Amino acid sequence: MTDCCNTGLNVLVTREAPDFTAQAVMADGSIGELTLSALRGKYVVVFFWPLDNTFVCPTEIIAFHNRLEKFKERGCDVVGVSIDSVFSHIAWRNTAVEDGGIGPVGFPMVSDLKQEICAAWGIQHANGPALRGTFLLDKDGVVRHQVVNDLPLGRNVDEALRMVDALAFFEANGEVCPAGWTQGEDAMTPNAEGVADYLATKAGSL
Repeated sequence: MTDCCNTGLNVLVTREAPDFTAQAVMADGSIGELTLSALRGKYVVVFFWPLDNTFVCPTEIIAFHNRLEKFKERGCDVVGVSIDSVFSHIAWRNTAVEDGGIGPVGFPMVSDLKQEICAAWGIQHANGPALRGTFLLDKDGVVRHQVVNDLPLGRNVDEALRMVDALAFFEANGEVCPAGWTQGEDAMTPNAEGVADYLATKAGSL
């Protein structure tokens, strides 16, 4: 079994996200200070990657960048975090994609150089870097969804978008989102009648 650090905060769902203020490379490439709680009032996806200039990580970062407008359409900010310095982030942004870089991605890249953020969020690997954690925060800063992958396993960014849709739908309508639900599909009234009605027509396609 992998010997990973356990901070006792491995499940953050329903809890207020641990706040942080840290240096970051902003979307325009400048170095600034980012405070997570300053983003209250919008949905926020916070995702962690292990290290800059590695292998799976650039594919995930570029996938978030390629879908950034879709997140913005949903009123959702994206914030990336790793334990690298802001100078490492800048160098990686300044490296062309065809040379293994990520290019000028359009969301902040936070520097967790002291590894305090990934430890507070309960996803620090025993070897130091963060696991591949993805967290969806509601407009009050409460974590409503999280998924954590081990280092070799790249995440699905479309699933992060689906979760934003599901949360927004639930908040607007009060109906719950069944397995595999996507925007525009039937949801479920959260009572015995509602589940019976839903399963009567949908069980075979689940």
